[in-house]
Amino acid sequence: MVAARRGRQLLGVDVGGTFTDFLFWDGRQLRVEKRPSTPRNPEEAVLSGIRETGWQPEEVVHGSTVATNALLTRRGARTALVTTKGFRDTLIIGRQERPDIYALQPTKPPPLVPDGRRFEVYERVAGNGSVIVPLDEADVSAVLDRVERSRAEALAVCLLFSFLDPTHERRIAAEARRRGMTVTVSHELLPEHREYERTSTTVANAYVSPVMGRYLGRLAEGLRAEGGGGRLRIMQSNGGSIGAEQASKEAVRTVLSGPAGGVAGALRVGRAAGHPTVIAFDMGGTSTDVSFCRGEIGERADLTIGGIPIRTPTVDVHSVGAGGGSIAWIDEGGALRVGPQSAGAVPGPAAYGNGTTPTVTDAHIVLSRLPVDRFLGGAMALHSDRAERAIASIAAPFGSDTRRTAQAVISVVNANMARALRLISVERGQDPAEAALVAFGGAGPLHACDLAEELGIGTVIVPQAPGVLSAMGMLQADVVKDVEQGLVLYLDPAVTGAVSELTQTFERLEQQAREALALEGYRSRVRIERWADLRYAGQSHELRVRLGRGLAGSTIRRAFALAHEERFGHSDAERAIEVVVARIKARAPGFRVPLGTTAQATDTAAAEQRAVVVWDRPRRTRVLPRAAVGRRGIRGPAVLTQMDTTVLVPPGWQATPQREGHLILGRRT
Repeated sequence: MVAARRGRQLLGVDVGGTFTDFLFWDGRQLRVEKRPSTPRNPEEAVLSGIRETGWQPEEVVHGSTVATNALLTRRGARTALVTTKGFRDTLIIGRQERPDIYALQPTKPPPLVPDGRRFEVYERVAGNGSVIVPLDEADVSAVLDRVERSRAEALAVCLLFSFLDPTHERRIAAEARRRGMTVTVSHELLPEHREYERTSTTVANAYVSPVMGRYLGRLAEGLRAEGGGGRLRIMQSNGGSIGAEQASKEAVRTVLSGPAGGVAGALRVGRAAGHPTVIAFDMGGTSTDVSFCRGEIGERADLTIGGIPIRTPTVDVHSVGAGGGSIAWIDEGGALRVGPQSAGAVPGPAAYGNGTTPTVTDAHIVLSRLPVDRFLGGAMALHSDRAERAIASIAAPFGSDTRRTAQAVISVVNANMARALRLISVERGQDPAEAALVAFGGAGPLHACDLAEELGIGTVIVPQAPGVLSAMGMLQADVVKDVEQGLVLYLDPAVTGAVSELTQTFERLEQQAREALALEGYRSRVRIERWADLRYAGQSHELRVRLGRGLAGSTIRRAFALAHEERFGHSDAERAIEVVVARIKARAPGFRVPLGTTAQATDTAAAEQRAVVVWDRPRRTRVLPRAAVGRRGIRGPAVLTQMDTTVLVPPGWQATPQREGHLILGRRT
């Protein structure tokens, strides 16, 4: 990483469903702020926070939910699709998969492009890249006339096997751009096989990019008006950042930008505490994101947002609808449920003073785990009477006992989150006991020890500023450029030339990645990683394997055999290998901001004793500011307060501060 020089002002901003988090480096200290989010216009919370603090950052790294929300709410641009004749219904046909195998009448979400805006051109490229049917220019012109008449705001172009020969796509895109259309072309965005996923991803990008472009335009204009005219960067789903211009054009790369920032921050905190294997546990106001990292950020190739498959490098995160604002309700069978619906920022939990629905936050207040006079460092008053009434509204199945009801709410949301933690660890062959649980987000440290007990985890790490760790991760994330190329290569000892062709492809992609970073001002200290999607001949799915600089058939086969053995428990030394995608990941170092230098609003409240319900019964519990915990630590039960979160230390656990400011929670021996 590049050490942030003295005097340089940097800002990380994470826009969440309930709060917008700020982490500002002024050259001497890190400063933390939180503001309620403004879901209708997310930039308002960002700009008002900068205005009220008087910051003038030279560089802003921002995690955005704009692309995600556009897909989830179906409020993207009016989009058209141009594809090869005979393939206009690819989006409808999809895969023969049933997300809910027990549904008697399964329904699929409607496509982003309806029937009347899916158009075909007469052309055809074969599976070996040869042209079977040349492109007819008159046909292209006629199809684009129809696109214009459809009043589409954006156009997706995805032709069959265009990743092998993109000539036809280039000609269509050139004519469409000449007419002033906003175009996403599949060979530029995702030059890979699998027509359905490539089409779906291209369409999704065309659908959300105009929305993202307008948002980033308003944000950049507002930053200039506030005096912060520096560079604006956006967090990608892969754990690295990109320039705002690229994010506007390839918005689909940002759909998990918030969770990616949190995972990057959690991994760094774990390393600083001597735990390279961590489980990132980010519980915010709306959702919980979890990820297992063994020394590095886990990554996967695809995800589904609102029923829409998207294929892009993505941090391996699993999300559940469990947050401080998750609504508790009684279902038709009389069972207590928590989430996935959330009270969000507006109206928020009942205790915030605007809503009446019971939430997880209200349950904590009823149990006295969340001191109402210390929330956000005392800057925001909470209403315990409103929380009591909200929990009482669902208390009938519990004998109208609000305390029992609140305990049940916590138990249910903990069960939901424990299920998510098992999915990313136990169900993938990973032992959670080998990892430290890094608890962050505004609500994470309240639940961390309960979940650690459930999964047999012995160490919990609470970062110095857990409520804004995602913003910290964004601020320090590498600048990353992913480029890839679909291939049809057979690695067989009897066939020569495949390794040479793969080497040439890597060299071309590396040059492309370096040039893209250079355009953004990153020319030195660029690190290159080579990856390939490999499979045995005849398999339908592949494994992503990291390769070294010196390529040889034997080393590639060995690397794939090890990956296959680890994943599936066997490998085949005699079977031919297919290379289906070559990938380059180019990294320019992000900023290294010193830990242990955070300046927060100081909690001046005196330490006191309160009755707090911990593990099913009220216990006499110390409540004190986290900053008041001495070097020797504090034994539970205790509640530690700070501006951006509250930490619950249960009986049998001890919290000990680390030199860099993080808090280590472990069972007492």
